[in-house]
Amino acid sequence: MGKIKDFLDSFSGTQVWKSIVRHGIPRTDRNRALAVLSNVFLHLHPIKVRKSGIKLQYTWCMGGVTFFLFLLETFTGLLLMFYYRPTVEYAYVDIIDLAEQVPLGVMRELHRWGAHAMVISVMLHMFRVFMTGSYKPPREFNWGIGVVLLVLTFLLSFTGYLLPWDQLAMWAITVGSNMARATPMLGNEGPGSALLSIGDIRLVHAGDDARFFLLAGKVVGAGALLRFYVLHCVAIPIVAGTLMAVHFWRVRKDGGISGPL
Repeated sequence: MGKIKDFLDSFSGTQVWKSIVRHGIPRTDRNRALAVLSNVFLHLHPIKVRKSGIKLQYTWCMGGVTFFLFLLETFTGLLLMFYYRPTVEYAYVDIIDLAEQVPLGVMRELHRWGAHAMVISVMLHMFRVFMTGSYKPPREFNWGIGVVLLVLTFLLSFTGYLLPWDQLAMWAITVGSNMARATPMLGNEGPGSALLSIGDIRLVHAGDDARFFLLAGKVVGAGALLRFYVLHCVAIPIVAGTLMAVHFWRVRKDGGISGPL
């Protein structure tokens, strides 16, 4: 226990620790109170913001636009789930019906074009943050969360691409998933895969590498469709929504929206 305490004491003085934990280890009553006040689930909404931080000509409002588009995607996606069935037999038919037969079929187009707009807006947001140096201390932790959210946005777009189950979707996912074979240590054709072997037995091969895990099989089929549906509609949105809450909370804790350099 003494070594652990010494390690925490030494690590708590670093900039990395200060960027994650704002008020130190809660050993005193004051730090315990500050830890409660700094909790993302108890104090999410900001009390005040800088006047310069909400100027359209500086922020481009890309962060807010991205969040609005996420809400739009959530709303339209829930409506689409009432009609869409993630099976090989019905997926493509349901997409056609959504466009031609189902009332308010425009929801599918709103969802599709909203997804494209969300990818563009989150990239512009990251570009603005980078060019204005808003990733610098004490905001580097929030920058890391933003990078993860950028990856999750790409994954949402990637997993949703297969759901129409047409030729374009199937071949696009086939090409995209083939890249997973080159994953370091986890892809059967990636760097370091040859090192994961015991004698003549390879621990990573085409039947259990990163591509197989992604597609739930060796080809794009029913298993891949169901897996992408669950990832697109449940797993990734929950993780992204939670990280967005932390992201907004840390903006306030780090001094509000960053001002011009």
